Amino acid sequence: MTADTINAADTRINARWVIPMEPFGTVLEHQAVILHGSRIAAVMPQAEADRTYRTKETIDLGQHVVLPGLINLHGHTAMSLFRGLADDLPLMTWLNDHIWPAEGRFVSESFVADGSKLAMAEMLRTGTTTFSDMYFFPEVTAQVAHDTGMRAQICFPLMDMPTAWGSGPEEYLRKGADLIEQWQGDDYIIPAIGPHAPYTVSDQPLTAALELSRETGAALQIHLHETAFEVQESLKATGKRPVTRLAELGLLGANTQCVHMTQIDDSDLHQLSGSGAHIVHCPESNLKLASGLCPVQTLKDQGLNITIGTDGAASNNDLDLFGELKTAAMIGKVIADDAAALSAHQALAMATLNGARALGMEHELGSLVPGKLADLIAVDLSDPFLQPVYDPASHLVYSNHGRAVTHSWIHGIPQLQDGRLTRIDMPDLMLRVSEWRNQILS
Repeated sequence: MTADTINAADTRINARWVIPMEPFGTVLEHQAVILHGSRIAAVMPQAEADRTYRTKETIDLGQHVVLPGLINLHGHTAMSLFRGLADDLPLMTWLNDHIWPAEGRFVSESFVADGSKLAMAEMLRTGTTTFSDMYFFPEVTAQVAHDTGMRAQICFPLMDMPTAWGSGPEEYLRKGADLIEQWQGDDYIIPAIGPHAPYTVSDQPLTAALELSRETGAALQIHLHETAFEVQESLKATGKRPVTRLAELGLLGANTQCVHMTQIDDSDLHQLSGSGAHIVHCPESNLKLASGLCPVQTLKDQGLNITIGTDGAASNNDLDLFGELKTAAMIGKVIADDAAALSAHQALAMATLNGARALGMEHELGSLVPGKLADLIAVDLSDPFLQPVYDPASHLVYSNHGRAVTHSWIHGIPQLQDGRLTRIDMPDLMLRVSEWRNQILS
């Protein structure tokens, strides 16, 4: 590009700060992010952009930091309609006595459609542009996300028992294979396989899931080592820790996403190290259910890719990924007994580039690099609770609230403008949420 070349593009975003995530630890000032179509065309100083680009639209964000859209790598989106339904209970009591009975009564295609849209509205408002879902009627969530223009990994559920979505493993796998075939290669939807947990899926369905993953390339996401009780029950039933069982079945690999991982010993580390498996840390859900604490620094030291998720709003109780990053960073330091553990930039990487790696999309998502997809957000740092600004990365992790997000783009398309959602009819959605609340209460 010569000094006097003028290029045409769609959108120019003038930002006070840009955290591109590549190179790691970088904070740029007074930058222009240029979008053209679905891609990032350039990230450059504003004075240079004046000379080299003409755009249809210019957005001046003089007190904002622009960074890649956040990737929430684990959740149950439709469970937002169960937010606050059964709080202050341990995991198995919460599941067996409250959540599973409620799901049996209320979960349907319309429940999943409305609950998923409610979750998407919250995630978009707080900076998430890509999410992973594991829930019933995944074809409904996939369609709602696609219609909204939100990027999503949709993991079809797999377990031994019947549910509202199917009679058992054979039906789940058949429907899941159809889901993968329908959505594979889509611009927004990433189909995946979601065996619920080692204690709900027996060896044969797990092996079938692995075969389907190898045939299609679809990722596997599983709740794993969430509680000490889970590990103890596995030892009683099989003589093996769950990680060992999965490793022997061949399920620990670069296409596997292990959710929670709060109970880790040396044998687990030995199985995980070098496997290529990804860890999905859900700190607030683990804290609220008293499930345990994931030893993030220990896992990082073993070279494992650590990502982050909120889990569902029924066990969190919010989907604000910035809040999750703060919690992760705080408890990460305590567990490691090291105030330098899990720095602000490392925490941001968990929700951006690390998440993209787990999805196999690090060449398309997770950093603001020319040629990558234009999934990005802007966060306003002008409010008093964020002043003065010495280090924007530190503010995003330790001081920010997700509601300071003012803009987001997915695939180059605006999803949030000055704090207003562009693709979701909120009055209509809130009316339907109120109707579900009344129905569930009755």
